[in-house]
Amino acid sequence: MALAHAQPLDVIDVRPLGPALGAAVTTSLLKTPSLQLMRLVLAAGQGLPEHSVAGAITVHCLEGQASVSTPTRTCHLLAGHLVVLDGSERHDVKAVTDTSLLVTVLLPAR
Repeated sequence: MALAHAQPLDVIDVRPLGPALGAAVTTSLLKTPSLQLMRLVLAAGQGLPEHSVAGAITVHCLEGQASVSTPTRTCHLLAGHLVVLDGSERHDVKAVTDTSLLVTVLLPAR
């Protein structure tokens, strides 16, 4: 079954999950031919191994603390912090505490 994504002009709630964070799961919120938005939920100590995506991305920490590392730098994110990565840049993500991140991916033209 395909995921139900938001449509243009749908309101998407990305407020912190608060007490519901521990039971939340990662969700794809929106996908168009040029853009994808995901709420990435990680428990303390969890992460994504090093990887890359073709398009530029932003990682916006909605709640908790996380680190985003590239081969040359590590950025520590607190709630309200945002980092931008160039397309194809290798990176990993690790949650320091239970964390909710809004990830935006610019998808390359096909």
